[in-house]
Amino acid sequence: MIDPRPSLVSAARRRAALDALRRGAVPESGLDLLATGLDRFESALDAELDAVASGASVFKAVRGEYGSGKTFFTRWLGERAKQRNFAVSEIQISETETPLHKLETVYRRLTERLSTSSFPPSALRPVADAWFYALEEDALAAGADENDLSGAVEELLTARLTEVSRHATSFATALRGYRTALAEGDEATAAAILAWLGGQPHVAAAARRSAGVRGDLDHFGALGFLQGLLIVLRDSGHRGLFVVLDEVETLQRVRSDARDKALNALRQLIDEVHSGRFPGLYLVITGTPAFYDGQQGVQRLPPLAQRLATDFTTDPRFDNPRAVQLRLPGFTLESLTGLGISIRDLYAAGADSPDRIKALADDAYVADLARAVGGALGGKVGVAPRLFLKKLVGDILDRIDQFPDFAPRQHYRLTVGGSELTDVERNLAGSSSADDIDLEL
Repeated sequence: MIDPRPSLVSAARRRAALDALRRGAVPESGLDLLATGLDRFESALDAELDAVASGASVFKAVRGEYGSGKTFFTRWLGERAKQRNFAVSEIQISETETPLHKLETVYRRLTERLSTSSFPPSALRPVADAWFYALEEDALAAGADENDLSGAVEELLTARLTEVSRHATSFATALRGYRTALAEGDEATAAAILAWLGGQPHVAAAARRSAGVRGDLDHFGALGFLQGLLIVLRDSGHRGLFVVLDEVETLQRVRSDARDKALNALRQLIDEVHSGRFPGLYLVITGTPAFYDGQQGVQRLPPLAQRLATDFTTDPRFDNPRAVQLRLPGFTLESLTGLGISIRDLYAAGADSPDRIKALADDAYVADLARAVGGALGGKVGVAPRLFLKKLVGDILDRIDQFPDFAPRQHYRLTVGGSELTDVERNLAGSSSADDIDLEL
């Protein structure tokens, strides 16, 4: 699904995408410019996003080996969600920073990474402010005047958070405290209360007392706070919340007791999503096949394995994109070359000498580079995309663009150093350092 007219792409979008690739990172935006092989998922996933925008909730599990594009896929899907005016949050699961079995920490990371089409992370404050503005507008539309506006807003707040208050009374209480602090011009207290509402620990006791709340958010309260956040998002004009729990396979490496708690927390989340408790939530997890199929992952908890069971015995061409699990097949030499050609064309469209770039980095050269990078990684083309695109943009296209006498076949020799490899890439290279792996092009 590459843009067939790269010349029509804005300079800002092109620059953001190429800068990320130059760093060896997945772009935060502009993923539609780079997407290949995702067309077969579009119809089913768009239908799910539309259903969530109408009040449904969806859980999806994405599986793929390292380098198959799981992070790219979820960010691409997140962009499609933002186009529908969803809020988006991407959370990296890790044993030390964000353990999955501590849902209060997951919720905190969610609010820290919350973004919208208008606001970068953390968008919690503008979302809360937009919600109170919407309540005031609704109150005025219902006939309230300036004298009784505050009371009318309070009535609307209570009515709309009635269901949430059954599970997390303090969510509505904290919102009232935030509004009161703002009305009194106490910015420090308002910010502290909002931090508490976002799950931050160690908020000043004075701020908590002024809002009428106590202690820190716990594991069970986190689900109630998520429910409240969804209502605030909906009433402030957002059609849903798209959340990614990335790299869930890290659970396989934690202590067995923590792993069991995390797997059970994941089962609980799935059940809550399917029960309809979180209307407007699209929740995605990503993991490797070993996580879904191995005894140190999902299979360790049979009820969770049953919920995620998906038939992958057929030809990948016939995978069901509506299933609970999606399989990303990873890159082949052909698809990696096609991606490289698309990136070259995107780059050339913003260059002073586009014809020269296309001539010196022609299709054959791009294919040779893809083959060489795969060779540097033990012949595993499927894990080569990150390094390949980094080399293509930073080592080849940038030099062609800047140096009139640079010719890649004459002046460039591919060298892969250990310092630029991830742990997985280094292992596949068959060397602890992978220093000075030279390949002819």
